[in-house]
Amino acid sequence: MRRTKLQDSLAYPPRAMRSDNAAAYLSVSRSTFLQWVNEGKMPQPIRTGGVVLWDRREIDAAFEDLSAVEEEGQNSFDKVIAAAKR
Repeated sequence: MRRTKLQDSLAYPPRAMRSDNAAAYLSVSRSTFLQWVNEGKMPQPIRTGGVVLWDRREIDAAFEDLSAVEEEGQNSFDKVIAAAKR
């Protein structure tokens, strides 16, 4: 009898992802995702023991910021200044 590897059957996104999975999570190509990382639009990876991973929560936060900037045409600093003037 062969033993099979135990797999997690729960349905949730992983906390940490390699670049290809992080790109797929955002529905973009790996090259686009890495370009966004180089441009500072996405977070830098966490490197540990030769493994390069992106934190899903940091990706979510960066994407929300990216969405807000694209929609409003303002950067985060502009939004803070505008809110302070109200």
